[in-house]
Amino acid sequence: MSDPNDPRKHPMNEAPVHPVPPVVVAMFLVLLGIEAVFTLGEMGMVGGPEGIGLRATYIERFGFSGQVFDWMMATGTWPLHHLLRVFSYSFLHGSFYQAIFGMVFILAMGKAVVEAMGALPFVAIYFASAAVGAVAFGVLSDGPWLIGAYPAAYGLIGGFSYLLWLQLGAVGAPQMRAFSLIGVLLAIQLLFGLMFGSDDSWIAELAGFVTGFLLSVVLIPGGWARLLARLRGAR
Repeated sequence: MSDPNDPRKHPMNEAPVHPVPPVVVAMFLVLLGIEAVFTLGEMGMVGGPEGIGLRATYIERFGFSGQVFDWMMATGTWPLHHLLRVFSYSFLHGSFYQAIFGMVFILAMGKAVVEAMGALPFVAIYFASAAVGAVAFGVLSDGPWLIGAYPAAYGLIGGFSYLLWLQLGAVGAPQMRAFSLIGVLLAIQLLFGLMFGSDDSWIAELAGFVTGFLLSVVLIPGGWARLLARLRGAR
């Protein structure tokens, strides 16, 4: 019988866990750095007397404003500094705890997406999901502000769900199980909304999820060729 303690079975230089891809770590550090400045400012350790209001100031400057979006649609005027809000809002959070949960999702889902698709698809899904989520929020909601990495994180969850969809299909398992995670998250969000009240940010998050899922169809290696083959077969 083999010895489970045999060092030949467990190389000393083998990492106990797989490292997080650098691009995901970089995104995490950017989010963490921004939140650290806001949190330290609220503690009076950064920015002096004005540090307490840093979060509110930057949300006003770079958060996605539903009112500004309505104005742009009504006037047909699209200033670049306002268009950039569809991306910049995803780096701002309303509180330390909101930021932490968003960063955890980015780390977990981002790792899975990068390992299966690569760094560029991760970046594409993050920013595309953030942008589509913001536009959906602007069109369908009367909410004044949208902030947080959650629509982008939900886009990565969409990418992860597509990977799981393919894996389940490959082994003949029910593919609807791939949507278990998003179903649980939406159910939790509904429960918290009933208990504590909610806003319309779920619109952006759901739009982000759909964006990430659909983008993964073509961004996964071989995905574009697979999609073309399906379209040709449907004719």
